[in-house]
Amino acid sequence: MTDPGKIPSPDDPFPNEFGTTCFIKNVVRAPNVIIGDYTYYDDEEAPDQFETRNILFNYPFFGDKLIIGKFCQIASGTQFLMGAANHRLGTASTYPFNVMGGVWREKSTPHIEDLPHKGDTVVGNDVWFGRNCVVMPGVRIGDGAIIAAQSVVTKDVAPYTVVGGNPARFLKKRFDDELTDLLLRLRWWDFPPEKLTAFLPVLCDPDPETVKAALKKAIAEKETT
Repeated sequence: MTDPGKIPSPDDPFPNEFGTTCFIKNVVRAPNVIIGDYTYYDDEEAPDQFETRNILFNYPFFGDKLIIGKFCQIASGTQFLMGAANHRLGTASTYPFNVMGGVWREKSTPHIEDLPHKGDTVVGNDVWFGRNCVVMPGVRIGDGAIIAAQSVVTKDVAPYTVVGGNPARFLKKRFDDELTDLLLRLRWWDFPPEKLTAFLPVLCDPDPETVKAALKKAIAEKETT
């Protein structure tokens, strides 16, 4: 039986002795940003400043949200651009004259009201972002995806795929379709802490056939309870 006191707590901002890894749900306060348990940001300088340094142009009144699932791994320098970062595209100039004040505000139309709305940015569970990625507004990234370092994500990413580049493009599937389907069906990230801890040997096993067998057994147990 695992001692619950030894299981890392999602409510502890700094779960280990290194001081560079922060469970960021505990330090982000913006009402339009939702972050799941155990999702961390790793940074040598200030991982607890993720909200101010890595979520850019976030003005909740604009109406979009940033939703990041559980167990995501976000490397240093990765940034999420929110919708208010956009400029209007349908006018002769993209310049935000209205924002600068003075007589320009009187002579121009409100800038914010004309910005394109891309919708919420949604990241699934167990997604790994390499260093210095940029995620554009309105993108949806599926469970288990990997975003290569220095990538600029401009469109949706399918679950359990690897993408990279600027703009990020599909590179490969992580697993075959059967294993991907089993992982999506089981949703191990929703396990209670003690059950997850007992299941870690499966999640860390490099043999896909062994993992498939364990996942099938776990799914059968899940569906009968």
